[in-house]
Amino acid sequence: MIHYKTKEEIELIRKSAQLVSATLAEVASRLKPGMSTLDVDAIAEQFIRDHGAVPSFKNYKGFPNTCCISVNEAVVHGIPNGYTIKDGDIVSVDVGVFSEGFHGDSAYTFAIGEIPGHVQKLMAATKTALNKGIEKAIVGNRVGDIAYAIQEYVEKERGYGVVRELVGHGLGRNLHEDPQVPNYGRRGSGAVLKEGLVIAIEPMVNLGTRDVEYLEDGWTVVTRDRKSSVHYEHTVAVMKGKPDVLSTFEGIEVAEKNNPAINSAYLN
Repeated sequence: MIHYKTKEEIELIRKSAQLVSATLAEVASRLKPGMSTLDVDAIAEQFIRDHGAVPSFKNYKGFPNTCCISVNEAVVHGIPNGYTIKDGDIVSVDVGVFSEGFHGDSAYTFAIGEIPGHVQKLMAATKTALNKGIEKAIVGNRVGDIAYAIQEYVEKERGYGVVRELVGHGLGRNLHEDPQVPNYGRRGSGAVLKEGLVIAIEPMVNLGTRDVEYLEDGWTVVTRDRKSSVHYEHTVAVMKGKPDVLSTFEGIEVAEKNNPAINSAYLN
């Protein structure tokens, strides 16, 4: 069942989503080689709790941490651990926040130090794909219009692989709600988008094959060919004429540009 939100509820979701964005900006300001992914997770959790909120992911269906931190060939759902971040890594940080009865959800991929040009292009393309999907999140369109816009750009125009097994989703009082929002599909298919629908749009794009597999921890999803994968995500409210993006990358992008350990060349 799809739950449509009132204007007041959307503002509460915006508050949670903006705190997610601020958390990712805090991570961006401090991320550097030599940190473990557990260190990054601790920074995010402390920031969220200092702002009077609760991490959405911690203990969700048994997930043990605040963030999903996925490095290089890891697509999503990486469990923070003792892995030491190195120059040349790409690090996806996915965060959820629960505050005043509602969740916000967003993800961002960071490049640490020198990374190959083809990986920078993958990052830029994935962020562009996210924006192309968001453009379709307006009243009267269908879920398939979002999916098609992402897939058409990623696969046909850029030649990358769009992950099929993992999708975006509705959110609100629950972290995952209907409808599912795939990153592939047919125009004109799926649920009709109505005002008050809030969804997480999150393309997961692989440098090589779209095929993925799970590691033995039962959570971490990696590319089957072990090539790089990139993930960006926004929380979006469906509106007439123009979508309302409830999360923001602005502070994150400022922080990554100001952090000498992060390579922000792909933004140019």
